[in-house]
Amino acid sequence: MAQAKILIADDDTLVREAVNKILSMFGHTVVACASGEEAIEALTADFDLIILDINMPGMDGFETLKLINERNYGIPVIFLTGAGSMEYAVKAINLGAYDFIPKPIEDLDIFNIKIKRAIEKRMYVLQERAYKENLETEVRSKTKELAKKNRLLEEYNENLEVSTLNTMLTLQTALEEKDMYTAGHTTRVTLHAMSIGKALRLGEEELTVLDRACKVHDIGKLVVDVNYIRKPGPLSDEEWLLMKKHPEIGANIIKPLAFMQDELFIVRHHHERMDGKGYPDGLGGDELTC
Repeated sequence: MAQAKILIADDDTLVREAVNKILSMFGHTVVACASGEEAIEALTADFDLIILDINMPGMDGFETLKLINERNYGIPVIFLTGAGSMEYAVKAINLGAYDFIPKPIEDLDIFNIKIKRAIEKRMYVLQERAYKENLETEVRSKTKELAKKNRLLEEYNENLEVSTLNTMLTLQTALEEKDMYTAGHTTRVTLHAMSIGKALRLGEEELTVLDRACKVHDIGKLVVDVNYIRKPGPLSDEEWLLMKKHPEIGANIIKPLAFMQDELFIVRHHHERMDGKGYPDGLGGDELTC
């Protein structure tokens, strides 16, 4: 067994010196005190064991133990008990003492075993505390690392959303610029819609959804041949039927984008009417509330 550092408190000089000699003989380092007050003053976290007499003038063993417990060092305490003081020993153990040893010490082997077990207890306590501290440190480190990764992921997602939206807007703007009639259409729709949204006192998140939906509301026209819009005269039934497909196609384009699910409803239904005569689904009234 490794050498241990042991604190003794006993007002009896003969007992104190005897225990000191025995423990030193076993290879331990001993700090001997004549009272509970001296023991508390000498107490530090690097002790492996504390041996206390119960009946000491001034601060007795029980009072000393209470103050030791307040330090929360996890150091085992063994009480020295005189004849007829077994009830004291029971009380001491109830207060958290590890063990008790009757005095005078007559069996050195039993005494040595009790000392070894108490020191082993101290080693277990230190190992457990070290394990918990290492675990807490690792958890804090992993939590910090995870938080950093989450921030990076959020930034990546945000950049990806912005990039995706800008790409769609660029394609839609390029399509509009092919014709004088449609040039600037998306910008105008967005400005008017945002003005109405603010007048209705929509929340910040709702305005963001409205803004993004307006910017991509005609994205479906990318896969619909709308060259016939520029022709003189009204559209044929076939051309009109093709034209009315672009909201549904636009909704299908943004449907795979998880961050634009709220915008999907607006894109699909931006040609609906309150009287239900719009397209593609003929919704009306309260059905147009997303």
